[in-house]
Amino acid sequence: MATTTLAGAQADSVVETTAGRLRGLTVDSVHQFKGVRYGHSTEGPFRFAPPQPVTPWAGVRDAFEFGPSAPQHHNQMPGNYPTRPPPIPTPYKWYWSDLPISEDCLSLNVFTPSLEGAGRPVMVWLHGGTFTNGAGTAPGFDGTNLARDGDVVVVTVNHRLNIFGHLFLGSIGGERFADAANNGLLDIVAALQWVRDNIANFGGDPANVTIFGESGGGSKVGFLMGMPAAKGLFHKAIVQSAGFRAMDEIGAERAAGKVLDALGLTKDTLDQLEAVPVQTLLDVMSAVSLSEGGVDQFRPAIDGRTLLERPFHHAAPQVSAHVPMMMGTCESETTFMTAPTMEVFTLPRAKLIETLAPMLRMTANDAEALFAAYEAAHPDAAPIDVFTHIRSDHLFRAGTLHAAQQKVRQAGAPLYQYCFTWKSPVLGGVLGATHTLEIPFVFGNTDLTPEIIGDAPDRHDVSRQMMGYWVNFARTGNPNGPGLTDWPAYTLERRDTMLINRACNVVPDHRGKARELSMAFYV
Repeated sequence: MATTTLAGAQADSVVETTAGRLRGLTVDSVHQFKGVRYGHSTEGPFRFAPPQPVTPWAGVRDAFEFGPSAPQHHNQMPGNYPTRPPPIPTPYKWYWSDLPISEDCLSLNVFTPSLEGAGRPVMVWLHGGTFTNGAGTAPGFDGTNLARDGDVVVVTVNHRLNIFGHLFLGSIGGERFADAANNGLLDIVAALQWVRDNIANFGGDPANVTIFGESGGGSKVGFLMGMPAAKGLFHKAIVQSAGFRAMDEIGAERAAGKVLDALGLTKDTLDQLEAVPVQTLLDVMSAVSLSEGGVDQFRPAIDGRTLLERPFHHAAPQVSAHVPMMMGTCESETTFMTAPTMEVFTLPRAKLIETLAPMLRMTANDAEALFAAYEAAHPDAAPIDVFTHIRSDHLFRAGTLHAAQQKVRQAGAPLYQYCFTWKSPVLGGVLGATHTLEIPFVFGNTDLTPEIIGDAPDRHDVSRQMMGYWVNFARTGNPNGPGLTDWPAYTLERRDTMLINRACNVVPDHRGKARELSMAFYV
């Protein structure tokens, strides 16, 4: 007999896994299994080590609550790293988890509409927050509605971040620390291995797994596309508003050396790293990043083991040539970063150019020339919108467009390109189609995120369309389906891009002149 544990939730879902039995909750007709361990705690001797298997258990373990977030500075806004920022502005609270942090953080969460059968597409979500912060347990990432309405199995993942997941010790610490530069990615591989071995018992098809993520999560998707260790663990990939840059070993190793110097450690005393308090490591990481001119060196790096090359830089990774992709950005990505300082939206043209120059490491004259070129490409745009286009191209679109070109040139599997253009009504509409905005529409969570979506009357219609495209792609590798505007694959001849809004439409060579300008940003 089912046991009522929460309002509207029944504890009646018991599933066998390779480590033991789990009991989940049924909420809104969806089975939820939260805080499912896919790896051992990374504390003590397991710090900076590759993920280790979970110790099996006897009996039935309850999976009612989310696991802790990976160690990080809480309330960290992208763009403010590495200093500790003010509280997160209200429109973005849905994007962050407020759960405690712990090194015992290797857990995932499963949302499934049925435990019967094993044929549903599996959609594994990788959270954003660069490689510095965030968690798969943020309110906006709840997989209930997507699982139920899309008839898919949704999995969200927590994994190591920042210095804990990406400290380049390979050439310093020998074999024991050889994987420390990319352990955060290896954690995700371990989560995908868990999916392969267990998801059939949750109603999912282990031979039809789609990885998808936004911002830093989209970057993680890109890196997994280039990892031999991840080959065969996923079959489709969706990249939302991401970049594809990996740190080279020179900068990463230099930063690691600064960490050891700050802690008074040497190559011969690296064992002591396992005893350094979590907060001390986070503080040292921030100090080192400040010493690097604000450059975050604690992210995936080319190590000759896990990552052999920069994915999509010189070419699309051959190891994933067979994997279909969807890829795109939001129209006004960087208003996300501008919103904490609302006065930027009121600056005159000259002041915007003055603000832009150091961001792009340009002289004042070069920034003026670039701004004028973008104005010519967007003749009806206000100065603040030109400023936003330039920053959005620099941080997001240039890398996305470059990766799309490389995937198409590879000719191994189709790629579908989009731009999300629906505009948020909050804060007087200044955000436009900002970074992160598409996520509640993909997950069917527009009613759970009023701080960024508002009460726009068309929000459900936009969400149904977007969920339709994403679920169709997860099911077949093609986003098209009944009731949806036809979405052709991207080619270098036409560069067809789906503009996603209340009325979706395809545009060839979207923002053609600006696209050509933006490609100079990719390095």
